[in-house]
Amino acid sequence: MRVISGTAKGVILKAVPGMKTRPTSDKVKEALFHRIGPYFRGGAGLDLYAGTGSLGIEALSRGFDSFVFVDKSPQAVKIIRQNVKAASFEQSSRIYRNDTSRALSALEKRNEVFDLICMDPPYDYQQLAEMLTTIYEKGLLRLSGYAICEHRSSVELPDYVSGLSKQQAHTYGDTAVSIYGFDHEGGNIK
Repeated sequence: MRVISGTAKGVILKAVPGMKTRPTSDKVKEALFHRIGPYFRGGAGLDLYAGTGSLGIEALSRGFDSFVFVDKSPQAVKIIRQNVKAASFEQSSRIYRNDTSRALSALEKRNEVFDLICMDPPYDYQQLAEMLTTIYEKGLLRLSGYAICEHRSSVELPDYVSGLSKQQAHTYGDTAVSIYGFDHEGGNIK
């Protein structure tokens, strides 16, 4: 696992030991960033269920200004810290060991709004529609932003969740990625 492009291109990222964390493959990460970027001029991001932190680190490498990483596993938080340091993004990263729901409430209290929210929960914990509803209700996604959901390809997420609509959906083997955002001028962005 590595940073694919940008200022930290080629940096090797560590994996979380054990079988509980399933890192996003380089193939899926590359395809995802070509669909939403591939490069950015600033922005704030949030990586929920961050695992290794590879999605947020990739976004920072491609031009995001800052990223918040959230995971409840102490092992994952330790690996995220090591990976952020290896990529030299300590100054632009905040890492929290916390439950996702509590983290979202804390971010709402701080009036934080994000341009990109990445969610890659364990496949057996697929409450992505509920998380999208929470993100929408708490006003955490900027109107021009995207919420990215990585999930098992056999799971079909709804086309609309609260005020968000599925903009794109792509399958890569047993992994699928659904990209949500706000409708613009009554239609989806393709």
